[in-house]
Amino acid sequence: MKQSILHLDLDTFYVSVERLLDSSLERKPILLGGTSDRGVVASCSYEARTFGVHSGMPMRQARQLCPEGIVIRGNSGTYSKYSSMVTDILKERVPILEKSSIDEFYADLSGMDRFFGCYQYASELRQTITRETGLPISFGLSANKTVSKVATGEAKPANQIKVDLGQEKPFLAPLSVKKIPMVGDKMFQTLCNMGVKRILTIQEMPIEMMNDVFGKNGNSVWKKANGIDNSQVIPFCERKSISTERTFERDTIDIQKLQALILSMAENLAFQLRRGTKLTACITVKIRYSNFNTYTKQVKIPYTSADHILIPAALNLFNTLNDKRLLIRLVGLRFSNLVHGNYQINLFDDSQEQLSLYKAMDKIRERHGERSIIRAVGMGKSSIGRYVNPFNGDPPVVLAHRKQ
Repeated sequence: MKQSILHLDLDTFYVSVERLLDSSLERKPILLGGTSDRGVVASCSYEARTFGVHSGMPMRQARQLCPEGIVIRGNSGTYSKYSSMVTDILKERVPILEKSSIDEFYADLSGMDRFFGCYQYASELRQTITRETGLPISFGLSANKTVSKVATGEAKPANQIKVDLGQEKPFLAPLSVKKIPMVGDKMFQTLCNMGVKRILTIQEMPIEMMNDVFGKNGNSVWKKANGIDNSQVIPFCERKSISTERTFERDTIDIQKLQALILSMAENLAFQLRRGTKLTACITVKIRYSNFNTYTKQVKIPYTSADHILIPAALNLFNTLNDKRLLIRLVGLRFSNLVHGNYQINLFDDSQEQLSLYKAMDKIRERHGERSIIRAVGMGKSSIGRYVNPFNGDPPVVLAHRKQ
């Protein structure tokens, strides 16, 4: 049975979500990311890309290239919500789903041709996602993951491409070698120095030459260039951790500022747990000093999503780990060992009033934003710097509310 592998990618996902929330951003250059000179561009609109802006670029440089760009600091909860909406649609409609990042998916449609026609089915699926979420999405369909991913890139924005079986090499041949997954800036520069700029050239090279220059990676890149990829779609499994980091614009030793930030982080992540009906059993605090030495410390706890348990535990870890003589560049907090479940009352420590308070606060946050209600000590402290999910390869996302 021939394989039919579908790759879907939400177009400029973070920007598209922001435009759903604020229609005045349509057709304007958007720079989404950290607003300080140390910040980086997490995502940008196609309008901003015409100025040479790209993801991962320092925000200072992006502003210089695109002075008219509108800078927005993102919101993890909002992006996760829309990503989950798309995930739920796909889970209901495809046999095997792999979520490779917050905005990117693979689906194995093998065998569905005799019932639906894979391309027609994928087209209807794309229309369903756009209709139900309002988000633009593109897809590529072929016999393997590599070719489908490249096809999606060629289809963008908001379009679709099918590469028929046996047409993989002709489809890839005229494209830039930069289009091959695994080819980063360093390898691209090396290939250009060798006079290799199009995938066709790699297709015509002996695999031994690629091995000599790039080792095992050369073998993988040669196969991808020739449309060979036997990797399977890995069934989607839910996230096992949620975390946040903050890099300071200026290194600090201000203990009150640091403790307030840890508290704000813990409060925000606890809300994220409850919103996702998750419980955590492990807390990890991370500190990076001005000399770039990085330390972490963790503690196991009974499963919970309660502020009054998580916040003191996080603060205690931070106070134990912190060397008060050294300037701090970055702090981070992670909740791991996540399981599905609602917070259960602790008969010894909790009260019904306390649980009702959590529900009331969460309801306000759902309606008016994550920082619409916070502890006084956390006022003025943006709770999250970068969202990090090491289990599904999500790119770092700047998280803090845009000023209204």
